[in-house]
Amino acid sequence: MDAAGGRRVRCPGSPRRAGAPCGRALLWGWALLGCAWCPRPPGAAAAPFLAGYALDDSGGLGREFDGIGAVSGGGATSRLLVNYPEPYRSQILDYLFMPNFGASLHILKVEIGGDGQSTDGTEPSHMHYENDENYFRGYEWWLMKEAKKRNPNIKLIGLPWAFPGWIGRGQNWPYNHPDVTAYYIVSWILGAKQYHNLDIDYIGIWNERSFSSKYIKLLRYTLDKRGLQRVKIIASDNMWEPISFFMMVDSELHKMVDIIGAHYPGTKTVPNALATQKKLWASEDYSTFNDEVGAGCWARILNQNYVNGNMTSTIAWNLVASYYEDLPFGRDGLMTAQEPWSGYYAVEGPIWITAHTTQFTHPGWHYLQVDGHLEHGGSYVALTDGLGNLTIIIETMTYRHSQCIRPPLFPFVVSPQKATFYLKGSFHKVKILKMWYTKLGFKSANSTLFHPLPPVKVHEGMFSLNLDVDEVYTLTTLMTGRKGTYPDPPQSKPFPSNYKDDFNIRNPPFSEAPNFADQTGVFEYFVNTSDPGDHIFTLRQVVVQQPITWASDADQAISIIGNFKWVNVTITCDVYIEHLGNGGVFIAGRVENGGIYVRRSKGLFFWVFADGTYRVTGDLSGKEVLMKGMSGVRARVWHTLTLNLKLLPLVIAALRTGVGFQKWVLLPQDHSMVILSGRTSPYLRQVMAGRLLERAPLNSHSLTIFTLRPVEVAGILLFLLLL
Repeated sequence: MDAAGGRRVRCPGSPRRAGAPCGRALLWGWALLGCAWCPRPPGAAAAPFLAGYALDDSGGLGREFDGIGAVSGGGATSRLLVNYPEPYRSQILDYLFMPNFGASLHILKVEIGGDGQSTDGTEPSHMHYENDENYFRGYEWWLMKEAKKRNPNIKLIGLPWAFPGWIGRGQNWPYNHPDVTAYYIVSWILGAKQYHNLDIDYIGIWNERSFSSKYIKLLRYTLDKRGLQRVKIIASDNMWEPISFFMMVDSELHKMVDIIGAHYPGTKTVPNALATQKKLWASEDYSTFNDEVGAGCWARILNQNYVNGNMTSTIAWNLVASYYEDLPFGRDGLMTAQEPWSGYYAVEGPIWITAHTTQFTHPGWHYLQVDGHLEHGGSYVALTDGLGNLTIIIETMTYRHSQCIRPPLFPFVVSPQKATFYLKGSFHKVKILKMWYTKLGFKSANSTLFHPLPPVKVHEGMFSLNLDVDEVYTLTTLMTGRKGTYPDPPQSKPFPSNYKDDFNIRNPPFSEAPNFADQTGVFEYFVNTSDPGDHIFTLRQVVVQQPITWASDADQAISIIGNFKWVNVTITCDVYIEHLGNGGVFIAGRVENGGIYVRRSKGLFFWVFADGTYRVTGDLSGKEVLMKGMSGVRARVWHTLTLNLKLLPLVIAALRTGVGFQKWVLLPQDHSMVILSGRTSPYLRQVMAGRLLERAPLNSHSLTIFTLRPVEVAGILLFLLLL
């Protein structure tokens, strides 16, 4: 056994290093045996190298396996999923969660919404303010229930990115009053059980931000006091340090933390983390575009996080790319479902890479004590349930075809090879192993994903495989694997060019209107019973205090809808400004940034304010003022705002109000999007994209922008409300 706890086969009396070929006669014996019972995958080249690896449980087992999972949130990554029509929504959920069908995930990690921007949008808090509790906002409750419906054994994790502003008591910091923060988090856990019958298994501290030892201890105390001893604490969802060091020098903190969770560890850990003797997780990893390279990244780290770093769980960000693709980190999910208007979705390669592990293991199994490195590049892991079942996962991903988005990957070489495995201990009597195979087709552009091959016959505890590069194999005693399929979904289509929503729904299944993706603040359905006219059913911005931010939130509350590629656009919206003094609204078009970059957005922004003024700017910050003046808009009156964006030989803008005011201004050619924005918490009743109202009602205001040409990167239609 080597220093890392691995075991490889040596030739008796041979001075060769572990794993090297034992001799010409024995090598030929292996080769002949391998040809007899090991089918070669289609197109696989002959493997010139040979190495042997022992799989033995007689000397004890390795670390306990905790499962493979994915993150919904951090943020708003599942936003569009809830709007999918049936049966497509259920099909997507089956591919993610149903055992022995697709990804068959063991763990679902969700964002505890905090009303702040957390990558691709905001997710609503269950407590917008201190005396407010609502455990039906957002969609994470629904998603957890759908996951549990398919797999009752799936583990659930909650983790905050942002916090509502009241927790900080005027400071952008959640730890000044740790008792308040602990109460807020524990309330979420209790609400999950009380209102949705969901048992949360793990809770985190603050995603990729500082931790507080005092807060962690108080959180554990509060959990125990409320009867939640079973809920385990993960810390600190950042780097291995300094949490590992603090746990080594603070015995009370060491006792409170159950799992050290690191993000994007590059398959490596640190001595202090190992010295704690705690479970080690890659509690967020992957975050890579879900093409073949993304699949290669995921295959490599699923194995090597344990082989190199002793990590017993790996959790992908993100679960499903169900947000507008032109937002940051587009298509960084295990699969893609970003078109609820068409029903189209794509089951990407990472789903089937996941299946290689998840369909043939379960949390509570144990890794075998093996070195895990293949002699000529790649890795293998072996797991057992302790009852005689064995699963082996092998990957041979090459450097160029397995680079994740982070951290940087140092070059390495993988070559075709022949690997012989020796089953010892309780596995010696295994006679047959079922085999599943993936080949990522970088040369042919035609990948083979999670394909069953003829079973491997084990002769006297030995079998061999010819391994080519960029392959994944699963060999298992379990007979339960399945590549689930559904009929092809509808064809992909862009966002509808004519779209309307009057928010007229009495009992909405979700708090947000379909296809709106909040970027700062939170927009919720609101029944305006005080209105005697036709503005009873509305969409209202409800966050009135700056949250404790995770990203650089905009100063305005923003929601987006539409298509980043729109050029000629007409937007019409009825708006109501609640505050007399500093209220306002704007709409915009062709904005080129969103998500964590929304604060620096460029485009065309049309602002109207409660004091009767208006402004046209080329940026969200309002520094690039193109036009300003009086518009006649006032608070507490419904206004219809219309935006027209068209291409013409000249670059001209016109503002027209109901009282006949008109002004023209020359605008720069770089901006080809229009935005409407407003201060405080206005009601939004009607939204139309790509169509102009036939007759403008009273108190109507329109801005028409003519541009010479579209910009290279156009923007998505954006509704923004100033706080």
